[in-house]
Amino acid sequence: MATFLYVMDPMCSWCWAFTPAIKALKSRYPEYSWQYIMGGLAPDSDQPMPAEMQDKISSIWKHIETKTGTDFNHDFWAHNTPRRSTYPACRAVISAEILRNGASEDMARDIQKAYYLDAQNPSDISTLTCAAERLGFDKTDFETQLNSDSTQQELEKHLFYSQQLGAQGFPSLFILHEEKIRAISYGYCTSEEILLRADQAIGKE
Repeated sequence: MATFLYVMDPMCSWCWAFTPAIKALKSRYPEYSWQYIMGGLAPDSDQPMPAEMQDKISSIWKHIETKTGTDFNHDFWAHNTPRRSTYPACRAVISAEILRNGASEDMARDIQKAYYLDAQNPSDISTLTCAAERLGFDKTDFETQLNSDSTQQELEKHLFYSQQLGAQGFPSLFILHEEKIRAISYGYCTSEEILLRADQAIGKE
């Protein structure tokens, strides 16, 4: 049995574009397990994102949209006060996994949809709590876990592990197969490319 090691950040726009590739892999290898590892693009901050950075990230969304066909709701930039802070979203994914084994993917996906499709701000705890409630978590239990020292410590472990794997950018994907870790992708690639690389890594071709 192999395990895919997916290093990502819920607020990484290229990770959002990588969704079809993940779905393709899950369809090709339904028996393989997945481990979501939070990469942590940006630490906690209450400071509004500078206008120059907003323009840069907004332009990246448009570029990804044109290149991959991925949907983005650009109303986000008009309806929110963006902050360069992705650690809360990462802790939310970790908290979901702690509270319910296997919930990492669902939480990451719900945060992405809230951010990229519904123009909600995942730097806000209220957005993360609403995502948790949609997934059936008790609000109080989730918020307690989200703000706990154990979740912060787990995030630090994730960050360290992503560095050990050599993930310099996101998405990055690895496979643990026959006691060896092989890199499949450093950065975005298409579904076709990821399937070919996974087949090669596993030895199907």
